[in-house]
Amino acid sequence: MKCIIIAIDGYSSTGKSTLAKALAEKLAYAYIDTGAMYRAVTLYALRSGFVNKSTIDIEALKNSLIDINISFAISEDSKSEVCLNGEQIEGAIRGMEVSNIVSHISAIPAVRELLVAQQQQMGVAKCIVMDGRDIGSVVFPNAELKLFMTASEDIRAFRRYSELKSKGDQVSLEEVRSNISERDYRDTHREIAPLVQVADAIVLDNSNLTPDEQLNRVLKLVRTIIA
Repeated sequence: MKCIIIAIDGYSSTGKSTLAKALAEKLAYAYIDTGAMYRAVTLYALRSGFVNKSTIDIEALKNSLIDINISFAISEDSKSEVCLNGEQIEGAIRGMEVSNIVSHISAIPAVRELLVAQQQQMGVAKCIVMDGRDIGSVVFPNAELKLFMTASEDIRAFRRYSELKSKGDQVSLEEVRSNISERDYRDTHREIAPLVQVADAIVLDNSNLTPDEQLNRVLKLVRTIIA
């Protein structure tokens, strides 16, 4: 059976990771959450004191990149979890503190250069599903299947708000909506590798799709390629 690279890009809170994880499980492919990698660097910057309110000490972060080791481990319930220097940080990177700064960190050229190189190395053997903002445009421009995921801002905000509340985070729906709007703007307007819908990407608007419906739709696309 043909082994391919599946590149999934799109706006925040569109369920990219949910789809990518399900696809990887169904196809027995490796799954890489590149957003988690940028969140890991963001968490490192926060913990190291490189972020002071809205100011980032870019030089200090650049000089510390050599000390950042990001890896993925499989949990006891078979879930992929991101690790920072050997520490499982999946829960620590999903809160609003990291969400509010990650777009700024991911726009730093040295950070993107480091992580893109790691991501491309992860895909050498193919049989991989990778999601993020620049997978089809920068990381794997020759991927056999490229998806671009979107949904209405209100639906995305409510999904993210529900997720955070279920984890016990004290946030308001308006705060989450504002964060999503700001991240959309920064992701699409940054100078380095902005979020774009490449010409050969298949658009998947899941505003009114269940996770199972979108998974089945994409599996049909995959099977036409690997058959």
